[in-house]
Amino acid sequence: MTISQIQDEIINEFSLLDGDMEMTVFYIMELGQKLPVMDEADRIEENIVKGCQSKVWLTAKLNDGKIFFIGDSNTAITKGLVSLLIRIFSGQSPETILNADLYFMKKIGMERFIGTQRSNGFASMIKQMKIYALAFKTQLIEKS
Repeated sequence: MTISQIQDEIINEFSLLDGDMEMTVFYIMELGQKLPVMDEADRIEENIVKGCQSKVWLTAKLNDGKIFFIGDSNTAITKGLVSLLIRIFSGQSPETILNADLYFMKKIGMERFIGTQRSNGFASMIKQMKIYALAFKTQLIEKS
């Protein structure tokens, strides 16, 4: 699936909640529970996303020209937010991630249910994923 298709799928899922704040927050936390467990060895200082109030760990691996992310957080809501980004970006090429236009946050009204601090942290997560994409893109260019 393309990044736009995945975002449209997320928008559709959130539209079923009809703007109900409590249900939306619960759904985000539920998404976080579905994340694969991150190895304890990856829960280290170098993998912490800077700029997040909660602790967020993020790793990435390049496999066959596609990036696969693994993430975790020490809070349920943040873990759910990480899971949304992983769903969107995992399995995409570095180039696709770098050029991605993320519009789902506005469409689902994310600013209504996450505060300024979490919004800043969310932006930091996106930035970190794009940094990984840039590093892998550079690596791929050097190999060719």
